[in-house]
Amino acid sequence: MRTKAVAATALLALGLVGCGAEIAPKEAATASAHYPVTVDNCGEKLTFAQKPARVVTNDVNITELMLSLGLADRMAGYVMPDDKGKIDQVAWKDGYQQATWLSKKILTKEIALDAKADLVFAGWHYGFDEGSGVTPQAFRALGVDSYVLSESCRSGKGTERGVMDPLEALYTDLANLGEIFDVKDRSDRLIADFKARIAAVPPAERRPSVFLYDSGQDKPYTAGKFAAANEIIAKAGGTNIMGDLADSWVTAGWESVVRRDPEVIVINDYATPKAEEKRKFLTSFPPLADVAAVRNGRIFVMDYVDLVESPRNPAAISALAAYLRTVPAP
Repeated sequence: MRTKAVAATALLALGLVGCGAEIAPKEAATASAHYPVTVDNCGEKLTFAQKPARVVTNDVNITELMLSLGLADRMAGYVMPDDKGKIDQVAWKDGYQQATWLSKKILTKEIALDAKADLVFAGWHYGFDEGSGVTPQAFRALGVDSYVLSESCRSGKGTERGVMDPLEALYTDLANLGEIFDVKDRSDRLIADFKARIAAVPPAERRPSVFLYDSGQDKPYTAGKFAAANEIIAKAGGTNIMGDLADSWVTAGWESVVRRDPEVIVINDYATPKAEEKRKFLTSFPPLADVAAVRNGRIFVMDYVDLVESPRNPAAISALAAYLRTVPAP
């Protein structure tokens, strides 16, 4: 996590570059030595001839992967709603001030082109979508590179997502960004810090069963095996009742929830509907009346960005672990 002192240092460095100091030629020399670089992204080899300078990111989690590595100066801007993220509470909040908020709506090709993007960093269902025509292939045709969030990688079975364990996806993206932007020292330190923080979470005496509720009333939208939430639950000492579904975020059935009788429900809190609306629905929905989590009032709210691949995952694991340790044996 970054401090204001670090942010100030970064701003000073940017100021020197803007004043025409000798930093620019030195950076160019470094770039020529480091590039080209090739990384593996969702099974595809991506080669970069130079460090991207005008990156457009989609959604708070992807934006914060860049900011956590101190890469605000390489961003043309970000797209995300104003009700996500609680950006004033994160250690890299100063990075948000350096980058430009391009839109509070959805990522479009026009937004990226107007920002003169040379790289779009998004993911399947995190900005990329065939229905809207906003895809890596579409950007490639326009001469703009793309990088796909590893949590969202397609498995090759239709639109199913997930090709690696969710935390491995986080570490993969941080390592790849370290190579792409020639900040491997930063990415190595961040990965090591995250692994150490997660390893330090006290082990659970037992593993309470957990249902992740994202949305949906006719059918619940929840976290499968390859969603970051699945591994967050596991590392926190719980068991995701839908962890056998080989997808990331996926629609299930209420019958399955009732049959698996979770001891805890985790609500994914984001724009619409709000967490309290979701809680009201869950506690008044007749089929769930006898489910242990509802019967005992064990409903825990977590922020959206805690539960998708992001640099907030280690803190999310620690917070959920503390709650799960309070759940008594049945």
